[in-house]
Amino acid sequence: MKNLKWFAPSLLALCVASTGAIKASAHEAQPTAAPAISSAVSQDQDRDRDRDRWDQAPEGYRDAQQRGYHEGVEAARHDFSEHRHADADDHQMYKHPPVEGGDARKDFREGFREGYHRAMDHMTREGMDHDHDSPHF
Repeated sequence: MKNLKWFAPSLLALCVASTGAIKASAHEAQPTAAPAISSAVSQDQDRDRDRDRWDQAPEGYRDAQQRGYHEGVEAARHDFSEHRHADADDHQMYKHPPVEGGDARKDFREGFREGYHRAMDHMTREGMDHDHDSPHF
């Protein structure tokens, strides 16, 4: 009887430990074809990269256009998150560009308007593509 008192807890510990080992071996990943996995990962990365490019100024934009584009994207994000009227021309940054010179001001406004419209288009489309519980940007 005294031996049973020590034997029972040891037997119980052995059962618990062996159950964990059996579960661990059952959950080991089955080998899969490496090319299939890398292809799927590559496709997902390409899709994510394309989706993320909308907020970058197009190639060939001059400095003032790039700056305006960035400011336009930020203004659109703000308007979208605050549910404000979407109009690039209403922003002080558009009305009073923080650049010197007539050509630079024109370039800034052009970039601002393009960035604003692309951002609004992207956020509106993204809102339609996902359910309403997920964040929109």
